[in-house]
Amino acid sequence: QVQLVESGGGLVQAGGSLRLSCAASGRSVSNYKMAWFRQAPGKEREIVSAISWSGMNTYYEDSVKGRFTISRDNAKNTVYLQMNSLKPEDTAVYYCAGDSARSGSRWYVPPYDYWGQGTQVTVSS
Repeated sequence: QVQLVESGGGLVQAGGSLRLSCAASGRSVSNYKMAWFRQAPGKEREIVSAISWSGMNTYYEDSVKGRFTISRDNAKNTVYLQMNSLKPEDTAVYYCAGDSARSGSRWYVPPYDYWGQGTQVTVSS
């Protein structure tokens, strides 16, 4: 019932910034954990960042720590990924995902039931 639509991808030079947005519709995602995944050509999809329903718990993959920030605005039913200091290695299709909240230390791990179609992020050298 939840539809997720990503936006904000595009071309950026190395060292630049982008902010991805994930707009949810069909159902409120205020009680969902949300995440951003990415998939580069020839590579498997990997989780980049996740945020709990409250926004108080976040997860970041090691390679993006200190550079990316995930946030959410439940009133707008939207999740964001602020990407700073972008590197060519960040080039990938970025996907928004959501699922019912789960407690525990592994709250952020897949599976996720709801997925967007992806938005391309390309970082030039």
